[in-house]
Amino acid sequence: MLIIDAHLDIAYNALEWNRDLCQSIPQIRESEAGMAQKGRGLNVLNFKELRRGEIGLVFAVIQCRVSSQGKRFSGVRNQDIAYARCQGHLAYYRHMEAKGVLRQIRDRKGLDAHLQRWETDPQVPQGYVLAMEGADPIVSPDQVPEWWGQGLRVVSLCHYGVSPYAHGTGAPGGLTPRGREMLKALEKAGMILDTSHLAEKAFWEALDLFQGQVLASHNCCRSLCDDDRQIDDRQIKALVDRGAVIGTAFDAWMLSPSWDKEAMDNSGITFETVADHMDHVCQLAGNARHVAIGSDLDGGYGKEQCPTDMDTIADLQGIPAILERRGYSSQDIGKIMHANWSRLIRETWD
Repeated sequence: MLIIDAHLDIAYNALEWNRDLCQSIPQIRESEAGMAQKGRGLNVLNFKELRRGEIGLVFAVIQCRVSSQGKRFSGVRNQDIAYARCQGHLAYYRHMEAKGVLRQIRDRKGLDAHLQRWETDPQVPQGYVLAMEGADPIVSPDQVPEWWGQGLRVVSLCHYGVSPYAHGTGAPGGLTPRGREMLKALEKAGMILDTSHLAEKAFWEALDLFQGQVLASHNCCRSLCDDDRQIDDRQIKALVDRGAVIGTAFDAWMLSPSWDKEAMDNSGITFETVADHMDHVCQLAGNARHVAIGSDLDGGYGKEQCPTDMDTIADLQGIPAILERRGYSSQDIGKIMHANWSRLIRETWD
């Protein structure tokens, strides 16, 4: 079954973790054997496994945050550096396009053409929508048209800590004055606003000010795993009311309070746990139109922090059988696996 995944840090894996994603998973793991950093030698993502898992379209992320709160949240020194780093991420995607590995999707016509070819042509490049996690690399609202011209289509305002535009995960607060101006520029350009990582006050202020399309690319439900990184039922209902789709993340600490960070024990966390979060959104919405996949796989961790029944990203194909056992129809399963994201994009883009 076709899958659309709305959050993958592909360029980050290549440039910051120095991974050759054209190599096999065993080759990448072997190259990192003995490294002490969390997630090393345990990656689940590469280009071959994306194709094997029938993941025909991804939201490919560029991300570089500015440090904040006295370096409590680490990052680069200023937005100029963040801009340059993310231009490097974009250069990686461009190079992969030149090699025939990736294909950027910018509009509805390109989306429809890509998905049609994906179904029939095993050689079609991997489709990607360019997304930015934390708007720090957009130096000012005046720079938004430049990023739009380079294919950027989805933007969140912050990551961890406080960005120039909003308070984010672990840093309660609202939008900054610059954030309000940034929202105006994003809306004018036609960008989709990703509400992921917004602190709660900033979330509500952003929904009030931004009248364009919103989504939540990689989130789980706070009622099932209590942390400010997750979204609560009131936020879920507000996103549903705005026609948003919420991508379920596959990070163990976001999925279950049983995650033991010290022991790195994911034994009680499975795809069933993921389905719990998907089902919770569906129950609140009253339908299956507002939940999908935003896995965040290899987002700074590896299989040790994924559901225990995952070895590579291709194992996302195990989700449909779980949803079917829970009584979801084939049509609703298709919505969750791909059609909700494609519908949102088509309804937003010209």
